[in-house]
Amino acid sequence: MAATSLHDVVRLRPLHSLQQTKEKGPRVRGRLAFPQLYRYKRPLLGLGYGNRSFITCYRDQSTESGGSVLGVSDIKEKCNKWQWKGQYSINYFVSSSSSKAESKSSLLLVHGFGASIPHWRRNIGTLSQDYSVYAVDLLGFGASDKPQGFPYTMEAWAQLILDFLNEVVQKPTVLIGNSVGSLACVIAASESSQNLVRGLVLLNCAGGMNNKAVVDDWRIKLLLPLLWLFDFLLKQRGIATVVFERAKQRDNLRNILLSVYGNKESVDDELVEIINGPTNDEGALDAFVSIITGPPGPNPAQLMPRINLPVLVLWGDQDPFTPLDGPVGKYFSSLPSQSSNVSLFVLEGVGHCPHDDKPDLVHEKLLPWLAQLAAL
Repeated sequence: MAATSLHDVVRLRPLHSLQQTKEKGPRVRGRLAFPQLYRYKRPLLGLGYGNRSFITCYRDQSTESGGSVLGVSDIKEKCNKWQWKGQYSINYFVSSSSSKAESKSSLLLVHGFGASIPHWRRNIGTLSQDYSVYAVDLLGFGASDKPQGFPYTMEAWAQLILDFLNEVVQKPTVLIGNSVGSLACVIAASESSQNLVRGLVLLNCAGGMNNKAVVDDWRIKLLLPLLWLFDFLLKQRGIATVVFERAKQRDNLRNILLSVYGNKESVDDELVEIINGPTNDEGALDAFVSIITGPPGPNPAQLMPRINLPVLVLWGDQDPFTPLDGPVGKYFSSLPSQSSNVSLFVLEGVGHCPHDDKPDLVHEKLLPWLAQLAAL
C-alpha cells in the first residue's frame, strides 16, 4: 500500500529488519490516507516521515506483485533492432501482456552506466501486466553499437531517447531511468516539445556522466586532481587497456556491485554476467574511456525547474555513488517542498540500483504512482 499524499518523503525499512508485532488496532498519525489498514500484520515499511506525518504501513497481500523475473536469455531472444540516425544499431525490448496497456501511457526503461536491458529483468514482468514496457540499450552499452571514435555525451543519449519515442513508441511515455539513465531522461524531458514524455521516474539520478560533474561535494573536491590525472592516463591506449581489462574481471565486478547494492543477495552470477558480457564487444573500451573522460553534461539542478511533468524520485539511502548527503541527493531531497509535481521516497537499506536491489520496494511506490498518473 502507498500513501495517497504524493509530496511526502517516506523512509522505507526492509522487511527483514522488522520484528513481528501485533497491534490492538491499526494506527495512522498525521494527514496520510490509506485505502485499507490491516490488523495483526507484519509491518512492511516501518515508520516514515514527511511534513511531520508519521505512518506505520502494513502488507496488503492482495496487492502483491505477480510479475516474475525474466530470464536474460528470454530477454535477448525477444529484442529488436532500431537504426538511429540511419547508422547506429540500437537494441531494444518491448513487452505487453495486457489489453489495458493500449489505453495507457507506455513506459521506457533506461539503464545506468555499464548496464543494459536485462538489468530490468526483475521489473519488466510486473510492469507489463498493465503497461506496454519498452527498454533500450543506450549507444555504447549492451547489444547496441559501440562506434569507434563516437563522442559520448549525456545530450546524445537524451536525443536518442527522444528519437526512439518519436520513431518507435509513438505515444506519450513515462521515462524510468537509473543513474546516468535518469539524467538522460531528465534532459530528454526538459527538451521535449512534442508531448512525448508523460512523466518521469528517477532512480538515484546521477549528477553527470562522470564524477567531474559533482564539484560541490567535498569528497569530489579532494579527489579532483586525481580524477584529472586518471583522465589523462586513460587517454593513453596502453594504460586504458590495462585498467579496462582489470575492471571488467568478474571478481572485480562482483566486488564493485556488492559495494553499491544494499541487498547483497541480488548480486548473483547473472548480474555479474549482465555487466561483464558487453565489455567484450568491439568498441567497449573506447566507450568506457570516452564516458569516463568526457564532459559531465548538464546538472539536474539546472534542468528540473524546466519540467512541469509529474516526477517520482526513488532514492536508495545506501548509495555510495550519489549519497543522500551529497549535493545531488540533497537537491532531490529538497524538491518536494519546492515543486508540487515532484514526489520523493527514500528507500532504506537500498543502494544505487533500487529496481534491481530491492524491486518489491520500488514496485510498491511506482505502481500506485503510475495508476494515479493514468487517472489524471
